[in-house]
Amino acid sequence: MDILQTVIIAIVEGLTEFLPVSSTGHMIIAQSLLGVESTPFVKAFTVIIQFGAILSVICLYWRRFFYPEAGRQGKTYWQAMFDFYARLVVGVLPAVVLGLAFNDLIEENLGNVSLVAWMLIVGGVFMLFCDRIFNKGSEHTQLTYKRAFVIGLIQCISMIPGVSRSMSTIVGGMSQRLTRKAAAEFSFFLAVPTMFGATCLETFKMIKGGEAAVLSQGNNLEMLLLGSVVAFIVAILAIKFFINYVTRYGFAAFGWYRIVVGLVIILCGLLGVNLQMVD
Repeated sequence: MDILQTVIIAIVEGLTEFLPVSSTGHMIIAQSLLGVESTPFVKAFTVIIQFGAILSVICLYWRRFFYPEAGRQGKTYWQAMFDFYARLVVGVLPAVVLGLAFNDLIEENLGNVSLVAWMLIVGGVFMLFCDRIFNKGSEHTQLTYKRAFVIGLIQCISMIPGVSRSMSTIVGGMSQRLTRKAAAEFSFFLAVPTMFGATCLETFKMIKGGEAAVLSQGNNLEMLLLGSVVAFIVAILAIKFFINYVTRYGFAAFGWYRIVVGLVIILCGLLGVNLQMVD
């Protein structure tokens, strides 16, 4: 990859990783439009730059990660720290169990472009109405262990390519009567252990398969650093925009956007455009 391709793919990753629009679908389009070949380094690049996106969450919400709200409800600092991270563990546990159990099936469907397109559309239609579906009764900002576990279960739906991890966790939060902001923020928090675990797993597979050596070839390390920095900066901007937008306007615009992207992918297939996943 050259510098321009590196920057564009990193921008796509940073923009779409935390928005409910499916980063997978956007990476399909970006890679195809840029003519990027599916090489071991490209696979490594798309996995490793997720660290930049992960760091953006920790940077924006560093107080929540290192100085949780101690003192409320009589909790000490360490009790608050335990509760915060324990809820993350409870939330990520279903994805760990089901991800390991169905890893082969998940990887088999990652290259199914048609499935990605239809899931974008189906998820988009659902997002048009999710505010009405869940906007009933009182809303909560407090995350209990039960709510964290249910959100974690619903997150597993995102193992279907095109669903979007962000969409599934936000919908899961709203199904538990969390406010839009609280649901979105927990989605960001849950992304840290989920994406970190997925990245470590893919990195381990690369090392085991003898593909890790490509990282040090040519200017690949510089491209990885550039991509991670760009993904980090763009993800910060995307998260800030998303929180402000959904708090005021809801999710309908993202639903329409998903539908358009899904239709674009289907149209490209009908026109004979060869869209390929990074594999």
